[in-house]
Amino acid sequence: MIIQWFPGHMTKAIRMMEDNLRLVDALIYVIDARAVSSCINPVFEKMLAGKRALYVFNKCDLVEPSDVSHWCEAFKREGKSYVKAVGTSGDCSQIVSGLKQLMADKIDKYAQKGAKIGVRAMVVGVPNSGKSTIINSMIKKSKAVTGDRPGVTRGKQWLSVDGVDFLDTPGTLWSKFEDQKVAHHLAYIGSIKDDVLDESELAFDFIDEVKELYPDCFKLRYGIKESKYALEIFNAIAAARGYKAKGGDPDYDRTARMIIDEFRKGKLGKLSLEAPPQF
Repeated sequence: MIIQWFPGHMTKAIRMMEDNLRLVDALIYVIDARAVSSCINPVFEKMLAGKRALYVFNKCDLVEPSDVSHWCEAFKREGKSYVKAVGTSGDCSQIVSGLKQLMADKIDKYAQKGAKIGVRAMVVGVPNSGKSTIINSMIKKSKAVTGDRPGVTRGKQWLSVDGVDFLDTPGTLWSKFEDQKVAHHLAYIGSIKDDVLDESELAFDFIDEVKELYPDCFKLRYGIKESKYALEIFNAIAAARGYKAKGGDPDYDRTARMIIDEFRKGKLGKLSLEAPPQF
């Protein structure tokens, strides 16, 4: 399945971000820890020119700690600042601390002159990476708009906490996916609107990829026999859950939605779709 999705509101969002770059000191770059490489948006990379960035590995509860550590090591070697987070935990104070550490020289410079300045940061990330949930955790209030579907945050929002001003921005992709594996990974984690996808094909592709990375994953979750064929695994899962259409055939739509949904919620285990090249 070929995936391309770039709705019009994202073009407006990119323009808004570019217009507001001059107002901020740094970027808070939110990344889903299950698909780190795929969450690196080429549009954001251009924005990083002349700006500091704090990368936030979000949803770390859905990935094995060792997998997150590998990415942390890779980012450290590249000189990138990062923190680990679980946006739904209710406590993301490490992001505020990390940002202040990143901007410590500027803060100290003004402090020596007797001036106290705040830090302004733009929060960026692909859709459904958890940006708004993280901000809500930092400010301990649900002032940002959150949702479990891509494209919920449409306009800009300024929020403040502990001397830091955050500009929340809409989740944004880029105009064309050159690598379909990237597109698929973004679809798996919910960054691409489900309505534009063939969910059955997506589930087949997901099974095909995950069975190579985690051979026991579907066996452990659904109590089915191992198979090297995605269709056999899919049909076995449908049978195990009792998802049948008229005539006794598997209910493909219901089964496909369930498999992808269970991955997104971490019910298939702590799965990482990507690893740094050296690992």
